[in-house]
Amino acid sequence: MLRRLYDWTLSLAGRKTAELWLAVIAFVESSVFLIPADVLFLPMALARPKHAYRFALIATVASVLGGIAGYMLGHYAFEAIAKPVLSFYGKLDDFEHLRQCTGEDTLMLLLVTSGLAHLPPIKIVTILAGVAEVSFLFFVISCIVARGARFLALAWALRRWGDPIRNFIERRLGLLAAMVAGIIILLYMAIKYSGLAGSVTSC
Repeated sequence: MLRRLYDWTLSLAGRKTAELWLAVIAFVESSVFLIPADVLFLPMALARPKHAYRFALIATVASVLGGIAGYMLGHYAFEAIAKPVLSFYGKLDDFEHLRQCTGEDTLMLLLVTSGLAHLPPIKIVTILAGVAEVSFLFFVISCIVARGARFLALAWALRRWGDPIRNFIERRLGLLAAMVAGIIILLYMAIKYSGLAGSVTSC
């Protein structure tokens, strides 16, 4: 199922309505869709490099709006909508673990890392932010900065290096995510042993 969903998302890049689909995918990836918008953004930017920054702007705006929608689902409709969605994708256990173990400070950090590298998955963090009632202003700003940085950096890299950088990103995405995870762990340990652990996590 996942492979078919990935291939279908990738096939949208060649359509005349690709920009619309990019906005739709970027919007729904934040709360109800499994495949990240990068899958569609990459081939679109490679095919039309002069429009890469335009595509990045479309993806950023739609992703931020989708993040706001995910926040609202978590805040107002967790049991009715958000919980069944997380359960359908097999992400409910991950969500509950973060919910029980993550304090507000760490959640704010995860809002940034999820926007930059999908770590943890964006949908989990945006919904959790709504449940935990994280500052809405901080939430929106973090979405704009992190997600905007991700898409603009990809646009810049693809315009400069083209297919080679695309192949590198696709092959090394796991490694890049692991590096970000390592940074998160180091930050967590620094906070924990500085005497601030009570404000970071309840586990």
